[in-house]
Amino acid sequence: MKATVVGFRGSHKTQDTSQMILFVDGVNSKESASSLIDKMVVWTTPGGKKIEGKVIRIHGNSGAIRARFERGLPGQSIGTTVEVIG
Repeated sequence: MKATVVGFRGSHKTQDTSQMILFVDGVNSKESASSLIDKMVVWTTPGGKKIEGKVIRIHGNSGAIRARFERGLPGQSIGTTVEVIG
């Protein structure tokens, strides 16, 4: 299942680079997004390395999810796609 990286989790003053907000294709409600909790997420760098993460909870009411990555994703990951596995 494909998802798009929307941005870092954070507020106006701070941002958490290890947590990213994702929009999953075909998921547009809180209920359908809650079925994705605890699934693995993989982002592939332009060089071919894979950075793995895990869906930790939903974000908002429109089906966005929040994923925590073991190391933070770089800013160039915003707008790219990730693979939701499981």
